[in-house]
Parts: sequence; C-alpha cells; structure tokens
Amino acid sequence: QVQLVESGGGLVQPGGSLRLSCVASGTIFRIYDMGWYRQAPGKQRDLVAVITNDGSTNYTESVKGRFTIFRDNSKKTMYLQMDSLKTEDTAVYYCHAVVEPRDWDKPGDYWGQGTQVTVSS
Repeated sequence: QVQLVESGGGLVQPGGSLRLSCVASGTIFRIYDMGWYRQAPGKQRDLVAVITNDGSTNYTESVKGRFTIFRDNSKKTMYLQMDSLKTEDTAVYYCHAVVEPRDWDKPGDYWGQGTQVTVSS
C-alpha cells in the first residue's frame, strides 16, 4: 500500500513564503510523475505544478516565477517552495503521484490527504 503525506501548510501573510513537503511511503517500486494540486472552497481541484522522475517541470500560469517544485528521489519526497504568496493562493494543497508499487504492478494514481494554505493579513 502506498501512502502520501503532506506537511508544511499554514497561515502566512501576503508576500510571504511556505514550503510544502510530500513524503511517499509503503510498497514502492518506482515513482513516476509527481505533482501538486489545490482546491479552494467551492472550486474544483486544479493542477499547480508537476515534476517528472527525471526532473522536468511544468507550472500553471498563475504560479510561474513564484512557486518551485522539486523532488529528492532518494527520500521519495517532493517539495513545493511557494514565494510571493497571494490571497488567491489560499486553498487545500494535495500531493499526487503515479506509483508502481511492485515491478509487476501497473502504475496507479495516489493522493495525499491535503494540507491547508491560508494567505491572509
């Protein structure tokens, strides 16, 4: 079984910074793409940033230049460095990963439980 656990959320003032972490654990043979999604109240869950297992990244337009996604494959951990935060970044942030639990398994989609990020003065 694969678990993803996020941490690092909290309350921050506009212009501030936070770093989110997502640790993968359990039965894991290989992790493919990993990404961060967010969901604001009353809205759908949207992609924020994605990173492949060789480090290629892609960001939604609204966070380009402010957020940085990176991963440490040896620690099975992904991060999201969020700088110059805005009130509109307020949301629950979810970690997502495509994981092959064992070498004979098909890769599957896994989600964390989410961490709240609130940007407010």
